[in-house]
Amino acid sequence: MTRPGKAPEGQIADAVSGNWVDKSAPEAWKPYFRLSRLDRPIGTWLLLLPCWWGLFLGSVHTGTFTWHDLWIFAGCGIGAILMRGAGCTWNDITDRDIDGSVARTALRPIPAGDVTARQALGWAVAQCLVAFLILLTFNTAAIALGILALLPVAIYPFAKRFTWWPQIFLGLAFNWGALLAWTAHTGSLGWPAVLLYLSGMGWTLFYDTIYAHQDKEDDALIGVKSTARLFGDRTPRFLAMFLVGATLLMAGAVWIALPPNAPLTATLVALGPIAFAIHLARQLARTELDNHDRLLALFRSNRDAGLLPVLFFAGAAFV
Repeated sequence: MTRPGKAPEGQIADAVSGNWVDKSAPEAWKPYFRLSRLDRPIGTWLLLLPCWWGLFLGSVHTGTFTWHDLWIFAGCGIGAILMRGAGCTWNDITDRDIDGSVARTALRPIPAGDVTARQALGWAVAQCLVAFLILLTFNTAAIALGILALLPVAIYPFAKRFTWWPQIFLGLAFNWGALLAWTAHTGSLGWPAVLLYLSGMGWTLFYDTIYAHQDKEDDALIGVKSTARLFGDRTPRFLAMFLVGATLLMAGAVWIALPPNAPLTATLVALGPIAFAIHLARQLARTELDNHDRLLALFRSNRDAGLLPVLFFAGAAFV
């Protein structure tokens, strides 16, 4: 079994080596930035990319892309940083009695004693309030969806205590942006956005099951549930199912969203789910369930997997 090497002093185990928080952030702010996972940007990407899927596929559907859509694009980026930060901070508050027992999380700011749970709660609220100000610049339907998104965010940290499928609750929270950004652009929720959302949930089950295999021994000792523990050696079979499901649902979203009589647009937008599927298939082929360094690298590579549909959807929106 391959375990990751010891992180440098003060660096959390799965943080990006040489990240700007550890190197350059003011000392007083480092614990808060670590609560927000600013030293590990992959989670922000995974929250943001479904937003951009929804925005650009919505633009393909309507045949328009305005200056306000540029703000939606940027606002989703800022909002993803803030809401991922708030969600992770809330997760660390609820897991403060668990994280100290898991090698990968023992140096997180609360179990390490760098901040108190009360300070962390204040930080989470502050991030939510700034994100809410951004949300208020969107249309009424998108604002309502953004407020509703707080429900799965609040529930997710507790899911691993009562279900073997906590990744479903992560998927519910992390892919909400597909619904929100589509609605912010089009003015109303549509079936393509719903299918994109479900596709993202399949994707989350894929990448977070890979990620959860890093913690399966510690999780077993402390009684925390996950799909990695549930599937065990059958994981590759389930990953293949999630891959196929995510791809077919994305293809369905594309099919419904396409305007009539636009062959070039259809070709470009169809390449999104194809490229996405190829990337996930390559990840599946390289998966080694007991190689922790490989598992972390594959998990992080999902930024590129999610960017591929964004690039093809955006290209189709502008042809």
